[in-house]
Amino acid sequence: MSKSLTKNSSTSERVLFHLKTRGPTAASEIAAHFKITHMGAHKALGALGEAGLVTYEDIVSGRGRPKRSYALTEAGHARFPDRHSELTVELIRDVRTTFGEEGLTKLIAAREERQLKRYGVKLTDKLATRLKHLTKMRAAEGYMAHVEPGENNNFILIEDHCPICAAAASCQGFCRSELNIFEKILGPDVKITREEHLLSGGRRCAYRIGELD
Repeated sequence: MSKSLTKNSSTSERVLFHLKTRGPTAASEIAAHFKITHMGAHKALGALGEAGLVTYEDIVSGRGRPKRSYALTEAGHARFPDRHSELTVELIRDVRTTFGEEGLTKLIAAREERQLKRYGVKLTDKLATRLKHLTKMRAAEGYMAHVEPGENNNFILIEDHCPICAAAASCQGFCRSELNIFEKILGPDVKITREEHLLSGGRRCAYRIGELD
């Protein structure tokens, strides 16, 4: 970690979290959000940049000066936990080599069953209550999950972080399993559409959720 980041760690860490959960942001927006001066925002962003955690892009929109937008680098995203990613990928590779794809499928199914038992299925509750319960469980597991209202009485379940990203990248069966879990927890009367996907180039995973007509 750079000396500049160490000296300004409190603000810098908050800015790092803000960029993780909000995505690319201008320095002026960061200053307004944290109620600090523009100089203070630039100082924190500069420290994060020196540490290799933040980068920027100058975006041209119409006339006038380009707007500088700051975002996390790969190293910045790596500051958030990924649950022993190297070991996980190694184990997946060993399971695939030793037991084949069928063995890996069984492993994912066993994990899915454990998660369902841990989450608990409460199909008698209203959708909003079921979704609140699911979001709470996901947040506790490190997914930075939260819900926002969508159009036409829908909800948007957002996960700003994926603690099993390395495993999912190695075997996308984990992503399919996550979607299966959502469907079983939220019930057959619910439509779930994945609108953003981290492994497809998105900055997060996001799902539109609503009751079937």
